[in-house]
Amino acid sequence: MDIKKRFDRILSIFLHLQTKKEVTASQLAEKHKVSVRTIYRDIQALITAGVPINGEAGSGYSMLIDYKLPAMPFTREEALSFLAAEKLVNRYTDRYLSENFQSALIKMKALLRFSEKQHLEDANPLLMIQNQTNSFNEKLPQGLSILLESIVSKSCVHIHYLKPTTTEVDRRVIEPIGAFVEGRFWYVMAFCQLRQDYRQFRLDRIQHIQLASNSFSRTHQDLAFYLKQKDEVPKTRVVIRVDGHIAHYLHWDRHQYGFVEERKVGDEVEMLFDCVNVEEAFARWFMMFGDNARIMQPSKLKYAVKRILRNSLDRLD
Repeated sequence: MDIKKRFDRILSIFLHLQTKKEVTASQLAEKHKVSVRTIYRDIQALITAGVPINGEAGSGYSMLIDYKLPAMPFTREEALSFLAAEKLVNRYTDRYLSENFQSALIKMKALLRFSEKQHLEDANPLLMIQNQTNSFNEKLPQGLSILLESIVSKSCVHIHYLKPTTTEVDRRVIEPIGAFVEGRFWYVMAFCQLRQDYRQFRLDRIQHIQLASNSFSRTHQDLAFYLKQKDEVPKTRVVIRVDGHIAHYLHWDRHQYGFVEERKVGDEVEMLFDCVNVEEAFARWFMMFGDNARIMQPSKLKYAVKRILRNSLDRLD
């Protein structure tokens, strides 16, 4: 038996129990890639060592409230992860959430040894995020934070939403279920009380947001349930071939349009997509590089691109 490996696993289980209200043996087994029986033995080892764990085999485990060990020192690798997390949160969350993270991070950094703090200072200018895309409306610095509060408290939210096809804002009352990133943008999946159905809203198109006093009108499934339904929407297989010298420029956007895989075909790169909105969204994206690409299938994509080009030419007269 690898004693160090088991010690690290038992310590990880202990820390996991401190951060969760309840956790099952099967969840811990999946996390550590061991059998459930092994987890039972590890839990028993913690109990024998005096850790107050409630629960038994076949049910969830929880730790006695307020039971804590003294703070453990961070490793150098863990300290460096703070630096990466700080830059990502600053760039890809709203200002209010970023400021709260900064405050929490200062408290965590205070626990670091002097050498680790110096290591972070030295590494700071060596880690940069070049992508300047920000998928938040700067006029709503608390947008994502309010949505997260709504999800946790199960309180409704009033929003003013600007659709891409109009200049007039829609006023909606929504019941947020979860927030997620897709492509370059943040979205919230929510039950719309006006439409009496589930919709996703892009965060940068929300012009106003306010937490309401009324609670959700119904019980909702987890976010994963609705994202799975979204993924099951019928898709069209698209095959295009792009000149090799520009193919790499498509890497940033292609996942937004259902990219599946690519392969080299002579001097071209053949790309496969499973796309939902072929005749509008994909067709217009294809036109950005269409002079260096060919549509192999489907035919309706070719007709859609020709239609858009004809309309564009008519407007130039």
